[in-house]
Order: sequence, then structure tokens, then C-alpha cells
Amino acid sequence: MIKNKIGEMENLFKEYRLTPKRKLVLEIFLENKERHLSAREVFRLSREKGADIGLATIYRTLELLEELALLHKLNFGDGRSRYELIPVNDEEHHHHHLICLKCTRIFEVKDDLLQQLESVVENKYNFKIVNHNLQFLGYCSKCRQSEK
Repeated sequence: MIKNKIGEMENLFKEYRLTPKRKLVLEIFLENKERHLSAREVFRLSREKGADIGLATIYRTLELLEELALLHKLNFGDGRSRYELIPVNDEEHHHHHLICLKCTRIFEVKDDLLQQLESVVENKYNFKIVNHNLQFLGYCSKCRQSEK
């Protein structure tokens, strides 16, 4: 399945070569779809796979994959960028994030409750929305429980 997804993504590279190291980074994201990976986490996961890839190469690859709209860069206010895979097709709509201000855990909200709002905004402002980003900041149940 991962090889099929990589094959679909190869078409998006156009003037860029899909080098083995770029392919490795894509594979890491495909294997960790539910996670929001930083460059250092990608580096660690690549080392666990036995790959010889430098951190600078990973940073450059992440920038390229973001430019090619394969990855979405996220900033959760903790000083490091994280990335998540953008679906190749429109099967999945963008999800939202709950960010705990104490333990910094990130939870995904799979429900897209903004579809109606998007429709109203598109009609009112004659604006075609292709994506949106929504983050809720607060405290998870585990952190709230430890406060008691």
C-alpha cells in the first residue's frame, strides 16, 4: 500500500527527482499518518530504519515536500514546526487540532464542523476555500485531572 501511495506521489514531483532520501521521508510520513512529525523525529525514525541521511537533508526535503503540497507545516506554538501528510486525493478533508498547553499533546478532531461555515463564507464573499486551519488550545483531561 505504501509503495502504491509513493507511486501516486511521484507524479507530483514533475521537475524534481524523487531521490531515495526524499522517498524515505515520504515513506516515514505514510507509516506515521496519525502523527505530527518534526524534522528531528523524522531524523530519528530514519536512523531506526538504518538510513544514512543528515538532518540538513531532512529539513530541505520537508521544505520541498511542503512546496509540492505533499506536507502541511504546522506550528503549535512550542517553537518547533511539525508536518503532516496532505491527502493526495480529496477523500479526506482537513482535520483540526486540540493542543494541551500543559503536556503539549496534540489530539486530532476528525469531525469537520466547519463545512456549513465554509459554504456561507464562499457564497457571501465569492471566495473559493480550498483548506482551513483550526486549533483549539486548552488542557486535556489527563492534565486537568492531575490539577485536582
